[in-house]
Amino acid sequence: MGIRIFITGGTFDKEYNELTGQLYFKDTHLHDLLEMGRARLDLEIRTLMMVDSLEMTDGDRELIAHQCKTCEEQQIVITHGTDTMADTAEYLKNQVEGKTIVLTGAMIPIKFGSSDGLFNLSSALAFAQTLPPGVYVAMNGRYFHAGNVRKNKESGAFEEKNPST
Repeated sequence: MGIRIFITGGTFDKEYNELTGQLYFKDTHLHDLLEMGRARLDLEIRTLMMVDSLEMTDGDRELIAHQCKTCEEQQIVITHGTDTMADTAEYLKNQVEGKTIVLTGAMIPIKFGSSDGLFNLSSALAFAQTLPPGVYVAMNGRYFHAGNVRKNKESGAFEEKNPST
């Protein structure tokens, strides 16, 4: 059985309107990234929503949890906006058992060319195949356990809330 990828939007999939300077959603860039990365995995991909994570609702998180619970795959990657990714990961930790779920995203839109999205997606796919069941966030080449991760808005990187000593 392969890996399920759920797309929820976030900076990962934003486009830039050169006339207005606005970021907006058109379509996912996931397929292009997988082709660029020469991925040779058995993947099932489904777009659940295309929202900025700051606009994600409790109902959206319920939908994500339901899809994770009911899909056949045991390994799941979720593309998500970085601002509330840690919140969704913690929510899923309390809702879904027995599956390996890895949330990832990008600090810079894929369309900007200098995005971290391909690296984060690749890391998430690798972590989904190797980590035990649980919920994780994969950013910056690292994985973090749900409930112990935050986005440091000063450094622009993800970090542990309570680093072990």
